[in-house]
Amino acid sequence: MLSQRQGRIVSAMIVLFMCHACGGGGGGTPAGSNSTTGTTTGTTTGTTTGTTTGTTTGTTTGTTTGTTTGTTTGTTTGTTTGTTTGTTTGTTSNPSAGELAGKSLSNQQCTGSDKPPLTTLPMAQDDFAFILPYGLMVGGHVTPVDHQYFSPTNFDSAPGTYPVFAMADSFLHGITTRTHSGQGPYKSQTVTDYRMVFSLSCHLLYYYDLVNELAPGLQEQLNASGGKLAVRAGQLVGRIGNQTLDFAVWDMDKPLTTFIVPKHYDREAWKLYTADPLDYYDAPTKAKALAKYIRTAAPVSGRIDFDQDNRLIGNWFAENSDGTTTGYDGTGNGEYWVTHLAFAPHFLDTSRFIISIGNWPKPAGASQFISVEGSPDPANVEPATGLVKYTLANFEQRVQGQTWNGKSMPGGAISIVAQAGVKGCMLVQMLGAREIKAEAFPDLACTAVTGFTAAAQKYIR
Repeated sequence: MLSQRQGRIVSAMIVLFMCHACGGGGGGTPAGSNSTTGTTTGTTTGTTTGTTTGTTTGTTTGTTTGTTTGTTTGTTTGTTTGTTTGTTTGTTSNPSAGELAGKSLSNQQCTGSDKPPLTTLPMAQDDFAFILPYGLMVGGHVTPVDHQYFSPTNFDSAPGTYPVFAMADSFLHGITTRTHSGQGPYKSQTVTDYRMVFSLSCHLLYYYDLVNELAPGLQEQLNASGGKLAVRAGQLVGRIGNQTLDFAVWDMDKPLTTFIVPKHYDREAWKLYTADPLDYYDAPTKAKALAKYIRTAAPVSGRIDFDQDNRLIGNWFAENSDGTTTGYDGTGNGEYWVTHLAFAPHFLDTSRFIISIGNWPKPAGASQFISVEGSPDPANVEPATGLVKYTLANFEQRVQGQTWNGKSMPGGAISIVAQAGVKGCMLVQMLGAREIKAEAFPDLACTAVTGFTAAAQKYIR
């Protein structure tokens, strides 16, 4: 989540977006000195008649599974002393890490494990121009973003212009808010953003952000429900305008596996479970979404995880003096992204890579650049490569040779092109499989940079 300033983001310098124990069963312990641990499963059919007299001392550990059929008649008298140790075979049902995360993200209110389809898009088909994929890097979003954007048909519309709907029969669990100034003709207006988390079960959730009006009575109904408000597919939950709608699907059974150290993302636990929405829509809804997609490279829904061991590509976090890192959590002073650095493909034109720098000097602050040279590809940079220099430039998005305004459906594939002028030089070197040294030199050409200074920063992952 971003600060108010970083909340208003610019897509490639053109488009403004608002961002922002089910343990194994155990038998009881009877009077005396016996201890029985395990599970007994089966069926006993028959008659037992007789008398058992004596003392049993020992420990029985194990599982008995099967069927006993018959009749036992007789008398047993005596003493049995000893220990019986066996093998326990059974089923232990412990919540997965994903299910526990689903519980946490729903404030412990989700139930079940079903994954019914999403049958309604968040906005009516005519109310949004296009869908931006996962993976944008812009401003304080130094690492590729974990949500898509539904861009309203009239981007300069008033806040609250377009209705926003629930995507399936689901439960609303939480609404959080923040405020900021509007954009364009509504700059003098204070706008409230609402972030909303829904579950279909503990294994499948979705969320919205940047909704700027709630449906009448929704907050009161949520409060009265105790944090588990049932909503129907297509039910009005809010309205939006003057900015994009953030949206993502979380599949708690399918964590992303490319992030090298998942714990680095504890600040935003949902990020690891970001899933392709196309895999969860029913057929009609999927067709409607695809009609508004503008990315042509697979996966067309976008991607956020690019880490590779022994390669520069992916996300990096500033290394502390003791060799550790706070990861995505950053400095903890509100601008967590200052300690982030990323080298990843552009989210629309994947033939070009972006250098995304969290500690770029203010007033600009965190910024994204294209490499004028276009090489070496970060996916090919390894420790043996040595020192690498990238000339930094701003860039623009073009469609058929013309600058795209970022507000209407593009009439073709989007490419990014470096703008004239050099913004600086990035010096980077891989020190090991998971450590780099990097330093940005604003306003300097790479020909004027001979090596690292004392200001260079080490990053790890």
